[in-house]
Amino acid sequence: VDQDSIKIGGHLAGVEQMQIDGSVQFDGVGGLSDHISSLKEMVIFPLLYPEIFERLKIEPPRGCLFYGPPGTRKTLLARALANECSQGHMRVTFFMRKGAECLSKWIGESERQLRLLFEQAYQMRPSIIFFDEIDALAPVRSDKQDQIHSSVVGTLLALMDGLASRGEVVVIGATNRVDSIDPALRRPGRFEREFRFSLPNKEARKEIFKIHTRDWNPKPSDNLLEELAEECVGYCGADIKALCAETGLCALRHRYPQLYESRGRLQINMDSIKIKANDFSMAMQKTVPASRRVVPSSGRALSAISKPLLGNTLERILKILQRVFPHAELALKKDQQEGITSTSTFNKPLFFLNPILGNYVIDSDEESPSVSEEKLTHKTLEHKKAEFCTFSRYICPCYGSVNPRDQPTCYRPRFLLIEEPGSGQASDLAAAVIHSLEKFPIYTLDTPTLFASTSPEETCVQLMREAQRSAPSIIYVPQIPSWWETVGPALRSIFTTLLQSIPRFTPVLLLATSNVQLRDLLEEIKALFNNEYEEVFRIPRPTCAERRLFFEDLVMKQAAQPPALKNNT
Repeated sequence: VDQDSIKIGGHLAGVEQMQIDGSVQFDGVGGLSDHISSLKEMVIFPLLYPEIFERLKIEPPRGCLFYGPPGTRKTLLARALANECSQGHMRVTFFMRKGAECLSKWIGESERQLRLLFEQAYQMRPSIIFFDEIDALAPVRSDKQDQIHSSVVGTLLALMDGLASRGEVVVIGATNRVDSIDPALRRPGRFEREFRFSLPNKEARKEIFKIHTRDWNPKPSDNLLEELAEECVGYCGADIKALCAETGLCALRHRYPQLYESRGRLQINMDSIKIKANDFSMAMQKTVPASRRVVPSSGRALSAISKPLLGNTLERILKILQRVFPHAELALKKDQQEGITSTSTFNKPLFFLNPILGNYVIDSDEESPSVSEEKLTHKTLEHKKAEFCTFSRYICPCYGSVNPRDQPTCYRPRFLLIEEPGSGQASDLAAAVIHSLEKFPIYTLDTPTLFASTSPEETCVQLMREAQRSAPSIIYVPQIPSWWETVGPALRSIFTTLLQSIPRFTPVLLLATSNVQLRDLLEEIKALFNNEYEEVFRIPRPTCAERRLFFEDLVMKQAAQPPALKNNT
């Protein structure tokens, strides 16, 4: 490439190497261990161990797509990857571009800037190109868009997987709207891997809290971090970082209120500023979590006042749900690894996840059949036939595998919570169930979500397809009798068709609530749930003992306590 054109083009396109914060490492990103392992396979391993890929005659993946709600650490992980790749003798160039920055008002200028960006990245290889908000650069091509925007998308497709190989250039894209990206980008050769960044669960939230408070003196206790992780449901990584910063300001405000009234610089003692649990409570009142801003979260734990009434019922529901939906056991066990529910399983060398059965089918090298070629003789023919049958049993359960783990774990899992009219228990219990299974992606198909857009049918199709793609997952339909009457016949037909089109052994749970008894439900709703297989749970009334516990806690403990004294600091 001509050096002058690169220099001029670099000035126009802004393709100079980005100087990023070197303090961000993989240990500063919490709750994303599986994503980090897969990124190491893509970028770091080809640099450190090129003989592995040369021996296997394979090319490492050269593109990945980050998608998820805002604030879920997509850009942070890309920056950590660039820092990890630039340590020691490794030097990787990092280019970061916003999707809208690549566009220009001049015809052909946007395509030229993209070509210059890839040319300079190829010259300075190994390199990483990170496109933030890539949906603005490569939206879905249609007849409604102008030809100029389609030309930009076509240029990007040709640069990522054209006739000329881009060499050691890794392309990473990040977006909040994965359905707005052109489908041609989401195939092997361009974006080979897709990483879903969901809101962190309890274990991930605790890990993020530890990262942001590890330099505090004194550090918060482990019990306090456990309580914070339990309370901060619906907080994304950016929210937790902002919460920790606000907590420090609350502690400063509590210790030195005179700082806000003085115009000059005062002498303060930093050792006297102690962060307490009350500071976290005050900071949480000022922080608006992501579940209230962008992604509504349907899960919440049982409140302290309702635990005596509904705690035993919730335990019974979770036990039955583990039989209907065995994957729930993974979320309810605290000692399970965080990456079980991730959609990327390439970093697990000893077993793989069957996308149809939804369970692990190979767990050791001894059980896995070899694929090496040998010269077939009369003596080895029977052995090869037996080996093929063994391999076929791992792929298809029709061959009758002896190992019970090879069999499907669930068949179209569905669960219906029925409450008495006017009791209001189903909404609290369903939210508590979703809170217990927050490791799995939750897709809520309520009427506000469907009718918030101009096309409810399109919203239903997108949510259900995303639920199938990110399995194991949960589709939640609150108050399904009223929902069934409101949506109309077209949407009902689309919903049932998509529900039946999901492969029968795919772990996608349909969770619904109803305030109408089973005998009074419509036949179409009854056909979705099988009462004989414990897919219908009737919520009982609280027993006498549960009511006694409720009133004892309310009257004898809470009401009898003296009011808290206010400290006039």
